[in-house]
Amino acid sequence: IKMGFPGYFLIVADFINWGKQNGIPVGPGRGSGAGSLVAWALGITDLDPLPYDLLFERFLNPERVSMPDFDIDFCMDRRDEVIDYVARKYGRDRVSQIITYGTMAAKAVLRDAGRVLGFPYGFVDGLAKLIPLQPTDPMTLEDAIGIGARASRQPERIVAEFKQRYETEDDVRDLVDLALQLEDLTRNAGKHAGGVVIAPAPLQEFCPLFAEHDGHGAGRNPVTQFDKDDVESIGLVKFDFLGLRTLTIIDWAVKAINARRKASGETAFDIMSLPLTDAATYALFARGDTVAVFQFESRGMRELLKRA
Repeated sequence: IKMGFPGYFLIVADFINWGKQNGIPVGPGRGSGAGSLVAWALGITDLDPLPYDLLFERFLNPERVSMPDFDIDFCMDRRDEVIDYVARKYGRDRVSQIITYGTMAAKAVLRDAGRVLGFPYGFVDGLAKLIPLQPTDPMTLEDAIGIGARASRQPERIVAEFKQRYETEDDVRDLVDLALQLEDLTRNAGKHAGGVVIAPAPLQEFCPLFAEHDGHGAGRNPVTQFDKDDVESIGLVKFDFLGLRTLTIIDWAVKAINARRKASGETAFDIMSLPLTDAATYALFARGDTVAVFQFESRGMRELLKRA
């Protein structure tokens, strides 16, 4: 109440419980929000945090100025039904998905510039492949050839072969010099994977809107023209409606099990009644057999599980 968040909690509880009542699979709670006792009491999460000593403060800290952020997972196939419910309930002029801007990163800008300059595909592709893929801290062209402020602080990011070709081949220099001017410019607009804004008044009073156009020239599904950071900085609240294929597959599996049980007269299987101490599950994790388990699929996570 002191932080002014009851409305946020109540809206999230409303659309999650609507999803559950309409048979739409919803995740049990993920991220720091799983530590919230209020979220558990409202039905937002399915895990009582008290027996596990989960910390509420990580999610809702009076020192922190930003909103708490629930990562809410819905079945991939039916996520749009929940977004549509929210739009009907709060007003279609007040609910919108959020834009994302694709920028011209190092590899893409080399390919685009090379195509426009008419260089052969193999030449441009070979050059682009010299730039290492680093999703968490993307490499820039300046890093690769060792110019700019960051390159002087982190000389280890220089790509030796790329730098050498830049210094010795005229074609490479022409291409990279053009690409350096275009790098980080906005290339295209898309839609945020899960972000939805709900405003207290029509959205155009807060921010410009961007309408995708269909083949007939009519605008449809407007999205905010501010990206997620700008939307939050002007005071609007972002809700995450994430579509998760894993939930869809779990739902199919439970339905298939219960169809078989019904045919043989057995009691229905309830996934929420599974014990959290199941030895076979821990053995599976210990072996690193988690290719289809959400957030445990990467090679790094599987190696970590084996070591742990």
